[in-house]
Amino acid sequence: MRVTQQMLFDRYVFNLNSSLTELMDLNVKAQTQKRINKPSDDPTGMTRILDHRDTLRSLEQYNENISTAKGWLGSADESLMQVSTILTRAKELAEQVATGTVDANNREQVSYEMRSLFEQLIGLANSDFEGKSIFAGHKVNDSAFKEIMWLTTNDEDFGTNADFTVNGSSESTVLVQYFDTSGATAVGGNMNLSDPNLGIRYSIDGGDTWQNDGTMTGNTLNLPQSGTSVTFANDPQIKVNHQTDPSISDGTWMWIRPSVQYIGDDDDPPPQVDAMGPGSNQIKGSASGSFLDANVTVRIDNTSAVTMDEDIQYSYSMDGGINWVTGNVAPADSTASNAVLSVANGGILTLSNAGSNILEPGQQYVIRPRSAAIKLDVSSSEQVQVNSVGKDIFGGIYMDPDNILASNGSIVPLSSMTGGRVFHDSNGSKMGLTIQGDDEVSQNLFEVMGNLVAFAETNNQTGCQQSLANLKKVQEQVMNSVAEIGGRENRLTVSKGILDGLKLNEDSLISSIEDADVSELMTQLAQQQIVYESVLRSTSMIMQLNLGKFI
Repeated sequence: MRVTQQMLFDRYVFNLNSSLTELMDLNVKAQTQKRINKPSDDPTGMTRILDHRDTLRSLEQYNENISTAKGWLGSADESLMQVSTILTRAKELAEQVATGTVDANNREQVSYEMRSLFEQLIGLANSDFEGKSIFAGHKVNDSAFKEIMWLTTNDEDFGTNADFTVNGSSESTVLVQYFDTSGATAVGGNMNLSDPNLGIRYSIDGGDTWQNDGTMTGNTLNLPQSGTSVTFANDPQIKVNHQTDPSISDGTWMWIRPSVQYIGDDDDPPPQVDAMGPGSNQIKGSASGSFLDANVTVRIDNTSAVTMDEDIQYSYSMDGGINWVTGNVAPADSTASNAVLSVANGGILTLSNAGSNILEPGQQYVIRPRSAAIKLDVSSSEQVQVNSVGKDIFGGIYMDPDNILASNGSIVPLSSMTGGRVFHDSNGSKMGLTIQGDDEVSQNLFEVMGNLVAFAETNNQTGCQQSLANLKKVQEQVMNSVAEIGGRENRLTVSKGILDGLKLNEDSLISSIEDADVSELMTQLAQQQIVYESVLRSTSMIMQLNLGKFI
């Protein structure tokens, strides 16, 4: 075979380029000190590296979540500790006004500081982190609480039968009494608020002086010099006081005083049920039990219409209808008036007649659990709640928009309520207007403090004593909340330690795959340098091309 100069030239250039490429690759590895710099260096190794890097990015996000959660929980912890400090001071003041050794002037003087403490508590309950309210449930863009006027009464019968709204505001507690102008009704006897013989007197200076110009206009109690009025939804009865002596407490007394309304959201049961499909408006659905935080869709799978006392075949989905758990049957029960369908996690859907007893194929019911928790992922299998439901810690007046009914039976929006009869205490129980000494108020911080302010301003020693006893329970509840939040903070500390260990492990695995052996790499680099120089030298000696050789 003839070997031409072109063939020699091509071979020498190829060898030069190959040696130079290898030398350059080794220089890149020496610079990065990594064995794998591009997929072609080791395709399998690069795949493993990318998987580990993806895991590292997840761990970094978990670390960011932990940092954010620490901020939320740290703010909540600090706020509640300050609340406890204020309550300690409030107990000191309550002990002063609850004794019989102080007079009305002393109680009035102490009440000024009590009002200041009350305002401070509202500010702490509206604490935020990075502009987000930490005690308002999901409603993080608004304050959790707002100050309102509320009523306390010593008349339990009046308290359970009066629906009301307090209008206006007052810088001092307004004390209201009722009496019979005709003198026909004995002290302690009953009269309707609409009775034309009913006299109304009120005091805005703690009972030192009384105004007798209170009137009823329709269902509205007008107290002209107080800056407030009360509108009643019905015509409740009150017990009359002495016609001329306000100090006799045998009748109905009312304290119009400061309180706080919770305007955040809650996670109280029961879940809401929405019906869809043919005939769904004729069947009422209600849910009970545990549904976690996920919506549950229940579908009727019978091939033909069935009554609720027959076998009901159904499926349910926990992911919006993507996957269904099929083959469920609610057995026929001819004695039952409702159909009871069980779903995962202990949840129960009860279907009842709302105009029809027939279930159509394909009918669906969406169960939407109420949730107020904001949770952040701190690992692949763990979440930590960063916010709180303020009413469960501080109490206050809470009007559940799903449970408040107007006189015509329709739902009254929370935004339209300025007062009202229905509210929840810290345990979620429904209550009427506050009754002096009511046990259900004993752990409601804002109600206890509001009553304490009112009783101190109106020289009510018995009320101050009751408020002092309740303050101790309130502080215990606040400290329980501090302990619960502290437990979540400790979980974050543990999770951070675990994440640091996992990150170190991932870094080690990546290093074992992609990092180069420096001593070996330096040896290879020196050898390749020699090879490249040898190629250059041999090529320059052999390829001495000139025209003289071809003459």
